[in-house]
Amino acid sequence: MASARRPTFLLPPGTCDTHVHIWGPFDRYPVAKGAPYTPPERNRDDLVALHARLGVQRAVIVQTTVYKSDNRAMLDAIATSNGAWRGVALVDETFGDAEYKVLHDGGVRGVRFGFVKHLGGVPDLALVRRTTDRIAEMGWHLVLHLDAANIPEFEELLRSFTLPVVIDHMGRVPVQDGLEQAPFRILLDLMRRPNFWVKVSGSERISAAGPPFRDAIPFARKLIEAAPDRTLWGTDWPHPNVRWEPDEADLVDLLPEFGDAVALRRLLVDNPARLYGFA
Repeated sequence: MASARRPTFLLPPGTCDTHVHIWGPFDRYPVAKGAPYTPPERNRDDLVALHARLGVQRAVIVQTTVYKSDNRAMLDAIATSNGAWRGVALVDETFGDAEYKVLHDGGVRGVRFGFVKHLGGVPDLALVRRTTDRIAEMGWHLVLHLDAANIPEFEELLRSFTLPVVIDHMGRVPVQDGLEQAPFRILLDLMRRPNFWVKVSGSERISAAGPPFRDAIPFARKLIEAAPDRTLWGTDWPHPNVRWEPDEADLVDLLPEFGDAVALRRLLVDNPARLYGFA
């Protein structure tokens, strides 16, 4: 949502937005053939302006299916950040040592796989396993974008991972199904394992009430309480495929409801610095 409003809540120095996307400029980075959706152009300059408004100093750019495994737009943006941005890539079966070196040298520290139905559904699980073996050796982590129903469906697979695993958007659990729904109970149990992380992002995705998405607060609080040292926060800008496009200032202003000052410093500064290697 185009907005000039600054949040009321003052973010601590070193805050990292761990979930943003970049699309374009399209004359240099056209949308991939067969992409599941065509987004509006939102480039690195737009991201810089957003974070200046919010008071964010660091970011993680997450590759989307718009570009599939062509990570150039992300890498080129990271290269302009003077060390303030990292990346999470998409890869395919053609990636070898040379491709992974380019990604690592370019600031990538994780690989993402999506299971969400409208974005292509369940990936090649053999590729997922091969990729996790490779990136574990590199000290990277696995990022999973799941629908809530995928959590019980693939619980055995999730529990088999030993490398760090980051679950996007609170597992996309629908607020209307309550805190006792099976996907959320399983997610909370996974968060008690030392290698599982979660992003308390996507309040606008799981909300039933709509802006300013306060009904998502209890879910974020439960996850932070379960793993205060392994939770992350992100805006999910520019918010692809959402019912309600949020004002990012509203998302920032939810944060004081997620925990106290100590918990928020971990969430916003310390945890992402540790996972992504920010100095």
